[in-house]
Amino acid sequence: MSAQIIDGRKIAAEIKAQVKKEAEEYLKRNGRKMGLAVILVGDDFASGIYVRNKIDACNENCINSYAYKLPATTTEHDIIELIHRLNNDETVDGILVQLPLPPHIRQNVVLSHISVYKDADGFLAENAGNLMLGNPSLNACTPCGIIELIRSTGINIDGANAVVIGRSNIVGKPISLLLLENHATVTMCHSHTANFVNFTRHADILVVATGQKGLITGDMVKKGAVVIDVGMNREGGKLCGDVDMESVKEVAGFITPVPGGVGPVTVAMLLKNIVKAALRLE
Repeated sequence: MSAQIIDGRKIAAEIKAQVKKEAEEYLKRNGRKMGLAVILVGDDFASGIYVRNKIDACNENCINSYAYKLPATTTEHDIIELIHRLNNDETVDGILVQLPLPPHIRQNVVLSHISVYKDADGFLAENAGNLMLGNPSLNACTPCGIIELIRSTGINIDGANAVVIGRSNIVGKPISLLLLENHATVTMCHSHTANFVNFTRHADILVVATGQKGLITGDMVKKGAVVIDVGMNREGGKLCGDVDMESVKEVAGFITPVPGGVGPVTVAMLLKNIVKAALRLE
């Protein structure tokens, strides 16, 4: 029997409905909408699409969006000055700098100037540190979305054997911490892991975030496992994941598609972070 497909779009719609409800109630109480400022530097095609999707999601769910589209020649100093203005703008509850930035701009330096309380992406070192310590924080959107996708299956994370492939600061490390926070037993695999299939074959929950098309095949997966494919690879104009869907779906119990899995829920969790940031100041 084929795996059940985890419908990321449906789950995202449910999250957005709750966000919209909270945003409308906030508007009634405070006389203003919550607000997200998005900074896009340069004209990268994919980044432009991502920014438009985020802005549309805000506008559809009672959240103001403020787009700052800057030329690729913009200096690091000018971006930091803009961030400082937005940090002090009471109509802005969240700030997002779309990545990647042009080569002459140091990403870590620019992001470090965003207020920890307006870090909509949850990328700042302080928020990452709070996640590790188990303190309240704005957490990275994709990992938070992955937890929602797993929960939607009805599988109990508590006590599950979870394997994460990939150790990026944006996905691999934070999802490992969130799974641990939910009492899973977590193993992290990466490019230096010898014979990682020895781990994946025993995973009740398998999260794959490597950027390598079709890395995981059916013979690497435990029967009935929940498989979350974070990969976004382009092939012939189409998107495909890090998981070979055709072979894995014959073994797994649940699996996310690409597209339509992790992506939509990531955007929904961004909106949830804006709500969290705005409510903190009430």
